[in-house]
Amino acid sequence: MNGTSWTEFILLGLLNHTVMHTVFFAAIQLAYLIALSGNCLFLFVIQTGPDLQTPMYFFLSQLSFMDICLISTIVPKMAVDYLGKENTIELAGCATQMFFTLTMAGAECLLLSVMSYDRYVAICKPLQYPILMSKRICLAMSAGIWVGASLHALIHTVSVFQQPFCESNRIDQFFCTVQALLKLSCSDTSTYEHGIYLTGIILLLGPLSIILASYIAILLTVLQMQSLEGMRKAFGTCLSHLCVVGIFYGAASFKYMRPGSYRTAQQDKVISVFCDIVTPMLNPLIYSLRNRDVLAALRKRIGLQRLLKETLAVLQIIIS
Repeated sequence: MNGTSWTEFILLGLLNHTVMHTVFFAAIQLAYLIALSGNCLFLFVIQTGPDLQTPMYFFLSQLSFMDICLISTIVPKMAVDYLGKENTIELAGCATQMFFTLTMAGAECLLLSVMSYDRYVAICKPLQYPILMSKRICLAMSAGIWVGASLHALIHTVSVFQQPFCESNRIDQFFCTVQALLKLSCSDTSTYEHGIYLTGIILLLGPLSIILASYIAILLTVLQMQSLEGMRKAFGTCLSHLCVVGIFYGAASFKYMRPGSYRTAQQDKVISVFCDIVTPMLNPLIYSLRNRDVLAALRKRIGLQRLLKETLAVLQIIIS
């Protein structure tokens, strides 16, 4: 058999219809709403804030967009399956879901390394910052991130769906993943799984090496500063990014760099919840709560909205 014999798959899902799992389902939906509203608000503040039109915030807006796409690719389908009790997904839908989740995860991995480079240039080479991080260069790096992540996702998606799935169509996950689908193949996938493991290491360790090199250079530069205020400001601009890097790479390493012999379906489900649902919720909270510029812009927007409402109320009184 040269291809799949199935036109649809059955997602076994994460939750059962028990009271405890219903509470957990509600918590996931709440996390989705927080992630969606938080990232959308973060995008709005960045796009409308005249003081936030810098390379750092350009890349932060990219991160928020990736988080919105990633979590929206997974949670709505998961909710429909849980409430409708029909966990089927068409072959094309499964391939599309896999492509988008792989693209967003890969793009975020690359983006975090670019953001660390941005912080390196800002702190270690401030006089060259306008040249090294010009709008043209930022757009080129952004395009490289999206093209690289999309090609990586496309290669894996095409490779997986060329496998013959003649054993079963029951996917032991709550969305379509490479590892879960390979378990349904009736051909020998050991070579391809080793390739996935190797590319996962390269995709994670390559950008992580750039991040570590950038922050070692930043640390050495900061330690040479004479001003305590300058040191505090430099560390403050990096702390939020370091938190996000730690959360993302810690979870991603456990998700992608474990050999297949050490994997269980339940572990994959739990770590997928953290990587693909919890992390997109935390990112805007980390960046907004620790960023004075974003908080100031947010307060300004809230103040303008309040002033507009008060003005409209006065106008209504005058007209009436």
